[in-house]
Amino acid sequence: MKLRLRIIPVAFFVVLLSAPVCFVQAAAQRPASAPPQQRPTSEPYTGDLSIFETPGRDQRLQINRVMDILGIKNGKTVADIGAGSGWFTVRAAKRVADNGQVYAVDINPEATRYIGERAQKEHLQNIKTIQSQPDDPLLPAGSVDAVLMLKTYHEIAHPVTLLKNLRPALRPGAKVGIIDRNGNGENHGLDKDVVIREAKEAGYGLTGQYDFVKGDKMDYFLVFTAAQ
Repeated sequence: MKLRLRIIPVAFFVVLLSAPVCFVQAAAQRPASAPPQQRPTSEPYTGDLSIFETPGRDQRLQINRVMDILGIKNGKTVADIGAGSGWFTVRAAKRVADNGQVYAVDINPEATRYIGERAQKEHLQNIKTIQSQPDDPLLPAGSVDAVLMLKTYHEIAHPVTLLKNLRPALRPGAKVGIIDRNGNGENHGLDKDVVIREAKEAGYGLTGQYDFVKGDKMDYFLVFTAAQ
């Protein structure tokens, strides 16, 4: 009888020790959840920056009308995200005048260098270049009244993250404009419904949409504000 009492506790102890191992093995055999799929994007442009300086583009894109809709005027602060050659940067800088400022934001160091030199040649002291991160424009907090992403959004690999990181830089009522053409992401365009959905996910509401930019082979001009 005594021998039996000793064997039972030992067997029970062995079962307890082996149970965690079984649970670990079962967990290891479960398939890992798949990471969220990233939508297709286009490779950011790194070629000749002068291709953006085509004659007549101001009229085809109606850039003055774009700036009117975004509220870009004397004394305002503007961010040109994906600034490239600075085509829009210099036009916004002239519009906001000396008591305003324009941030030329680009991930390409060659672009920010090019714009810095261009600002000096054109005597525009109100341009500041920012070499940004792919998912963060690195703008100062509470600094910006208007933002434009001109033919850039389809190149952003993590657009929702970038838009979320942009929000702290926006002043109350700041407008964010996106001009692009329809596409699948990989062909240097992105359907506007995808843009609207991603902006909503990042906490922005659509306040206007226009198609007068088609003269410059763009399909849409969308305007957003961040939800308060």
